[in-house]
Amino acid sequence: MRTRILASLLTVSALALAGCGGGSAAQDDPDAAIKVGATAQPHGEILEYVKENLAPERNLKIEIETFSDYNRPNAATANGSLDANYYQHKPFLEEYKEERGGDLHWVAPVHLEPLGIYSKKIGSLDEVSDGDTVTIPNDPSNRGRALKLLQDKGLIELKEGSAEETNVRDIVSNPKNLQIEEMKAAQIPRTLQDVRFAVVNGNYALKANLDDPLALESTENNPYVNGVVTNSEMRDDPRVDKLVDLLQSQEVKDFINEEYGGKSVIPAS
Repeated sequence: MRTRILASLLTVSALALAGCGGGSAAQDDPDAAIKVGATAQPHGEILEYVKENLAPERNLKIEIETFSDYNRPNAATANGSLDANYYQHKPFLEEYKEERGGDLHWVAPVHLEPLGIYSKKIGSLDEVSDGDTVTIPNDPSNRGRALKLLQDKGLIELKEGSAEETNVRDIVSNPKNLQIEEMKAAQIPRTLQDVRFAVVNGNYALKANLDDPLALESTENNPYVNGVVTNSEMRDDPRVDKLVDLLQSQEVKDFINEEYGGKSVIPAS
């Protein structure tokens, strides 16, 4: 099913790229489709499932636009080209707003993409050797997540009270002398051919068909749950409420568990 859904989303994305300039029809017509921006995997796939299987019963029309860039969906939502987006966690949203501003409001959580440690060189973290190279995301929120995961697994120690935007300067103990290299999250799966291990975001692990993590970050009280974001114009719109209801439904939780195997994508509790 995922291959068919992804092919459909790529077609929609190609057709929609020229459509990010004007205001959304949903803001003027209460019967119009709600236009939602998302990354293709897994967010777009989940939205496509909702659109095809659940939305018609709620008289909700959904138009999905997929993006490969992490900043464009927020920009399009803030200027009204999109009515909402679904691709990010709250710390990323706050980081974006601090750097770029924008009329953006967090609405509700949907799923978690646990950060994982993956390797093509070793089968266990017990095999980590002195001086091994590890790649981690370079955006502030996910870099902090990665470093905390390495700490949780006993590979490094961070100074007490490290904030969300922890960086390598906050490492106070590195007993394995790990060489920590930062890069864009999307590029990290490709480094697994060369480095000992890497910390990979769930969506990129999914895209790269990585399904056997050495470790996953804890899901308990995890602040990095992905959810729906909208703008002031649509904040109280019933269509946003319907969308959230459907994304948080048991049907969607079952779809997520069946499609993604309970590793790279997990329903929000």
